[in-house]
Amino acid sequence: MTPTGKRTGESTRGASPALANSAGYLDGRLLIAMPVMGDPRFERSVIYLCAHSAEGAMGIIVNHPAGSIDFPELLQQLGIIKKGEHIKLPENAESMKVLRGGPVDTGRGFVLHSSDFYIENATLRIDDGVCLTATVDILRAIANGSGPKHAILALGYAGWAPGQLETEIQSNGWLHCDADADLIFGDDVDEKYGRALRKIGIDPGMLSNEAGHA
Repeated sequence: MTPTGKRTGESTRGASPALANSAGYLDGRLLIAMPVMGDPRFERSVIYLCAHSAEGAMGIIVNHPAGSIDFPELLQQLGIIKKGEHIKLPENAESMKVLRGGPVDTGRGFVLHSSDFYIENATLRIDDGVCLTATVDILRAIANGSGPKHAILALGYAGWAPGQLETEIQSNGWLHCDADADLIFGDDVDEKYGRALRKIGIDPGMLSNEAGHA
């Protein structure tokens, strides 16, 4: 895995979050950045963890829009559709979110999607409801209406070296919770951070931006 160089050395009061299982692997769960996150690239981030093992971790930020880039424009840039053809795109392609998935490999697209779509030798099934595909074939499928029911396109990903994510969690840099389709694929990108915190019983208004206060 490619490390991101994140800094989460500050801590907050309270016990460190318990890991999801005895092995400590959180793939298929959501990471939620604490306010003391020391790296602006990950402030108020909600990250879906696609892989987590002794070799490191990899995830996709699901709540940071990729600026002014929209999906039809990206399809044109990739030569999947011609200029003007976006008016013929299916509704889910017209409205598909393009997100900033993380600081690693930002020139590459990663599609998180529902498990009703699968490409042999290209799609990674993460759990029963979520898959990851990083080939242009899935973009073509979405453009012609044969793609997954739910999907988001992320540019880049977040990566951790072996043991790095565990250290950051123990330093209270991250909380984590069960994933659900609405938090991953929902249109209300700006609301996902607060909703993820509330999912684990935390009122966002009670969290301080200063270390030592939570």
